Amino acid sequence: MTEHVWSYQPTAGHLTGTDLTGYKVEATDGTIGKVDKHSDEAGDAYLVVDTGVWIFGKEVLLPASTVVRIDTEDERIFVNRRKEQIKNAPEFHRDKHLGDVGYREELSAYYVTGVPFGGSHS
Repeated sequence: MTEHVWSYQPTAGHLTGTDLTGYKVEATDGTIGKVDKHSDEAGDAYLVVDTGVWIFGKEVLLPASTVVRIDTEDERIFVNRRKEQIKNAPEFHRDKHLGDVGYREELSAYYVTGVPFGGSHS
């Protein structure tokens, strides 16, 4: 089930090779930041979002499957998560986590189930 977490949804309107850097990222309840880095690699597509002042200069890693629509004209990316869900995701540190398979598995589990790694639905 988690193998599709790192792939864009066919309806998102993503075109491989499109530079998404600088696009604003919109959660279902507001802006979360701008794309700082992204990957189009098959089965390993993601967005690194600089959250600016929203989470005090932190970055978040969003699997490509969270993207529901890309508006290339307005340079906006819409994701199907609320700000709180993104904020509660396992903390991301670019230097430590970008190539970390264990972190990717933890993040996949979170975005598939909505539950932090080792957490419960309480």
